[in-house]
This record gives sequence, C-alpha cells and structure tokens, in this order.
Amino acid sequence: MKLSRFAALSSTLLLGAVLAFTGAGQAQAAENAALDYVALGDSYSSGLGSGSYDSASGDCKRSSKAYPRLWAAANAPSSFAFTACSGARTGDVTGSQLGPVNSGTDLVSITVGGNDAGFADVMTTCVLQSEASCVARVNQARSYVTNTLPAQLDSVYNAISAKAPAAKVVVIGYPRFYKLNGSCLVGMTETERGAINGAADHLNDLLAKRAADHGYSFADVTGPFTGHEICSSATWLHSVSFPIGESYHPTAQGQSGGYLPAFSSAV
Repeated sequence: MKLSRFAALSSTLLLGAVLAFTGAGQAQAAENAALDYVALGDSYSSGLGSGSYDSASGDCKRSSKAYPRLWAAANAPSSFAFTACSGARTGDVTGSQLGPVNSGTDLVSITVGGNDAGFADVMTTCVLQSEASCVARVNQARSYVTNTLPAQLDSVYNAISAKAPAAKVVVIGYPRFYKLNGSCLVGMTETERGAINGAADHLNDLLAKRAADHGYSFADVTGPFTGHEICSSATWLHSVSFPIGESYHPTAQGQSGGYLPAFSSAV
C-alpha cells in the first residue's frame, strides 16, 4: 500500500512538473498528436467555398482551408484521413467514406444531413420563385428533417460506432445564413430569410439530439457565425456566387473563424 501511494504521489508530481515546464497547451498538443483522426461529411466539411481545392479530390472539392485540414495541421495527429465530399448525403457517408474508420480511430468529425433535407433545392426555390413557394419548400424540408432524417442519421452514426467503438465523434452543425434586418437591399424578403434561418435551427436541434442519443458531441457553429451571416458587414458565407456551387457555403474565414474553433472546443 505504501509503495502504491508513493507511486501515485510521484506520478502526480511528475505530471505537475511536466505541465509546469511545458504548459497545458503543449500537453494537449502532445495528446492530440497521438490521435488517429478521420473527417467525414458533406461540403461544409470538405471546404467548398473556401478555395485551394486538392485537384486529386475532384468533385469532392476538399480544401486545404477546410477545418479538418486546419485542425490536422495545427495538431499533427498520428494519422489523418479526409474523406468528406461536396454534395454528400447520409447514404454517401456510409457507402463510400468510412473506409479509413476502424477500431484504432480515435477521433471522427462529421457534417451531414443538409443535402438529405434538400438544401440546394430549397435555396434555388427561394432565390428564383415567389415568397410563398419559398416558404412552402422550406416547410417541406423541415418536415423531412422531423420525419425522415432521424433514421438516416442513426444509420450513419451506428455505422461509425460499429467500426470505431472507442472513437470520440463530433457532429458539427450548420450556420444560420442570414442576418435579419441587415444590409441586404435586394434579393429575398425578410420572411424568406427568416424561414431559412428557422430551418437551419430546426436541423441543428435534430443533429444535437441525435448526437447526444449516440453519446457523441455536438459542435454548434451558430455562435461563431453570429455577426458574420449574409447581410452582415463582415460575412463569412457566400451569397449567390460564381462558381454557383460555392453559393451559401462558408468562405475560408468561415472555416477558420467559425468551424475550426467550434470543432477544436468540442475535441
């Protein structure tokens, strides 16, 4: 018993000395360096909208400025696999992104669900059609999120847990797109913008609940993006832009200032 207590005391003193000399931040970096990290998901994880795309990723549009690459560059995990792909739905994640996930995986990040709910069609409808059509399409998407998406998310989360039962999984949400009563003088009506923001909140609420039910962490980016929505003076989101596929996606600053801090905090 005396030896055990002495060993425990010595370990505590040694840990204290390490933290004193190297700092808690360096200790955390050393811990992160031992992680095997896999980044899954859709365009919000691949970095569409932030530029600097890896040509080898093709239409997946994986960017060196996406939050998974930024986090990996800062923390130097022992391994890093980046399989997130622009346009991905839940079935795409389970069908083609889980190859690197295994029993040795320590950390997984994922954004998915927006494309299943018809994100692109919602935005197209709201940009090109009437206010009534926009609100109706948004409500259709909300119904999908409520009634159909939960089972699809469960399928993805169960597949991740089956392959990497010990991994920490961080589910990351989506930003609100618009600052209401902001600087936009043309385009959608405030009713349309409010409906789209409400749908984003509805989706995030579901993602947070399903993540919690699976024992996963949820990283909310709504806070970091507040004040940086479309129609703000310092937006981190593209509005309608060219190339058109980058519309309504985070800029490089949205990835580094919005997504990266939210993910890092959750990790």
